Amino acid sequence: QVQLVESGGGLVQAGGSLRLSCAASGRTFSNYAMGWFRQAPGKEREFVATASRSGGSTYCADSLKGRFTVSRDNAKNTVYLQMNSLKPEDTAVYYCAAAAGLGIRTREYEYGYWGQGTQVTVSS
Repeated sequence: QVQLVESGGGLVQAGGSLRLSCAASGRTFSNYAMGWFRQAPGKEREFVATASRSGGSTYCADSLKGRFTVSRDNAKNTVYLQMNSLKPEDTAVYYCAAAAGLGIRTREYEYGYWGQGTQVTVSS
C-alpha cells in the first residue's frame, strides 16, 4: 500500500502561485511514477502532470505547459506541483497519484493509489 497526502492548496488571486506537495509513505517511493490530476466542479477528473520514478522524465498537460511544473524529491518521498500565473479556471480539487512501473503515466486508470485531494481556489 502507498499512502498519499496532499498539501499546499488554498485560496489565491488570479496571477498568483501555489506549490502543492504530496507526501508518500508505505512503500518505496522511487518505485512509482507520480501524477497530478484535478477535478473542477461539475467536470470529470483530468490529467495535469506526471514524473517518472527518478524524476528524470516529466510531462505536463499541453494546456498547462509554461505555467505548471512537476518535480519530485525521492529523498523526501515527496512530489510537487508548482503552479504559476493561476487562473480562475484552475480552480479544482487537485489529487496526486502513484503508478507502479517505468516511464511516465498520463491516464487515470494507470494509477493504483490516490490521495484525498487538496482544494485550490483561484479568485478573479
